[in-house]
Amino acid sequence: MNQTLIAPSILAADFGNLQRDVEMVNSSDADWFHLDIMDGVFVPNISFGMPVIKSIAKHATKTLDAHLMIVDPDRYIQKFASLGINYLTVHYEACTHLHRTMQAIKNEGMKAGVALNPHTPVSLLEDTINDIDLVCVMSVNPGFGGQSFIENTYSKVEKLKNMIIQKNASTLIEIDGGVNDKNSRKLVTAGADVLVAGSYVFRSEHPIETIAGLKELTLI
Repeated sequence: MNQTLIAPSILAADFGNLQRDVEMVNSSDADWFHLDIMDGVFVPNISFGMPVIKSIAKHATKTLDAHLMIVDPDRYIQKFASLGINYLTVHYEACTHLHRTMQAIKNEGMKAGVALNPHTPVSLLEDTINDIDLVCVMSVNPGFGGQSFIENTYSKVEKLKNMIIQKNASTLIEIDGGVNDKNSRKLVTAGADVLVAGSYVFRSEHPIETIAGLKELTLI
């Protein structure tokens, strides 16, 4: 039985009650914290920076999965490592030397992830897939929470899974954007290993039950 990882996106949390929401995730069936870092340049929005990450890390008891939607991510690799990040994901579209960036992340003791925008084909990762610990497939256009899921994601995940199997890689597939109870099972069937859920979890009346329900749905 596949054990799908659930990663609530803190971007959708209540920042006035951040410690409360972090502790809710700690006590839930969730596996990771997903942290969306946006710079207002690579994406048309600004989210949060180092001081907020530091306070999340202080209370979080689970894996910290940081998704950098920023230009020139190499500048901050050491800083994210010092904050206790476990998975550091950069955008394919923001990296001129992807292989070098992957090595730099690993040299700091973190797992290296690559995110793909909806228009970026998975075939572009063929030469680096064995060096990538996680591929984050964007199932919405990056920059804002609460968007609708892009249906083409299923076939993209299937292609990526086939590539991972063919290359004998151990890369995890993460889905970010619009994940809910309607599409989670289909995503796992297509090959997803990690599901990021933001609004679906934090806008729910009972987030702990919502996370448990998502976990249940993904048992295949």
